[in-house]
Amino acid sequence: MKKIIIVSAVNVTEAGPLSILKDCLGVLDKDFSQFYDIVALVYSESLFNIENVTFIEFPNTKKSYFRKFYYEYLYFKKISKKMNPFLWISLSDITPNVQSKKRVVYCHNAAIFFKWNFKDLFYTTPTVIQSFAYRLFYRINIKKNNYVIVQQDWLRSAFVEKWRLKNVIVCYPTIDNKYLNSIPKTNNPKNSQKKKFFFPSFPRGFKNFELVCDAYKLLNNNLKSKAEIILTVDENISSSYAKYLINKYNGIEGIRFIGLITREEVFEYYNEVDCLVFPSKLESWGLPITEFKHFNKPIFLADLPYAYETLGEYRKAHFFNPYSPKELSLLMEKLIEEKLEENYHEKVEVDEPFCIGWNTLLNKIINE
Repeated sequence: MKKIIIVSAVNVTEAGPLSILKDCLGVLDKDFSQFYDIVALVYSESLFNIENVTFIEFPNTKKSYFRKFYYEYLYFKKISKKMNPFLWISLSDITPNVQSKKRVVYCHNAAIFFKWNFKDLFYTTPTVIQSFAYRLFYRINIKKNNYVIVQQDWLRSAFVEKWRLKNVIVCYPTIDNKYLNSIPKTNNPKNSQKKKFFFPSFPRGFKNFELVCDAYKLLNNNLKSKAEIILTVDENISSSYAKYLINKYNGIEGIRFIGLITREEVFEYYNEVDCLVFPSKLESWGLPITEFKHFNKPIFLADLPYAYETLGEYRKAHFFNPYSPKELSLLMEKLIEEKLEENYHEKVEVDEPFCIGWNTLLNKIINE
């Protein structure tokens, strides 16, 4: 009889966390399902197309924080007693109250380190609330884990300092080969007289979309006519921040709101555009940075610790103050006028324990 591995992520439905969850389940399906029964506790099975995983749905999770915490701290305990798992992996940031031979929590939400301002109270309210709530809920049961997983070394240092942990693993995410295999061998933008700047992300206030728009507005009219800003925002997204962006910038020629798109479509845009802009003020990783590097094109990044570590070794990255539209505008100007020079950045060295990708991480967790 196979041992059971349970992955719980009932509140994960979109963006980077969903990509991480899909990658985790994909590796479990491909490399571990012949040895273990894989069970995933998720919001909706319709989000996935994975064969050798048993899904249990929790469609009411997002109706209230109370439901989420009820599942994490009470209901999951019943599931763990019934299934008696060998390994329980929580991808919901907080550590559930469960019984399992091995327990792991994957913390990909850096909200507790978010330095919010007055405007964020209006347009980033969920993140501001999370910054307070997660300071409490992260600590509950966290020392009962065999391992705590974070995506960057600066996050490990913060966790160690805050909770005196000794079992924190840094694990860099990787990209599914199906996306890498779709990258054309010749990565040139489509024939266009305009330089295209792309920022794919769900519109949350800390993502800092308005900085990109304001930087574009600072360009002179001649340069504006030679540039296009492409953002994954539209009026159909249920977000006060998205509505704020639409109201403020919609109708400005050269700023194109395309709405949320699939990961496959994101890669199509990577091939089409000239530059990735990543102005976010808070990230535990920043997956588009990793993805876009494979296209060997310029990347404009917020001058923050997460961006340097995510970028690693690269020759075409430039950093700007995430609070200065002028700095980003000057970089845009150089690219449009084809005066942008290469700027070498070396990778950040990370101490052990350190993994790259789910396969390496899971082997370490299971076998040690």
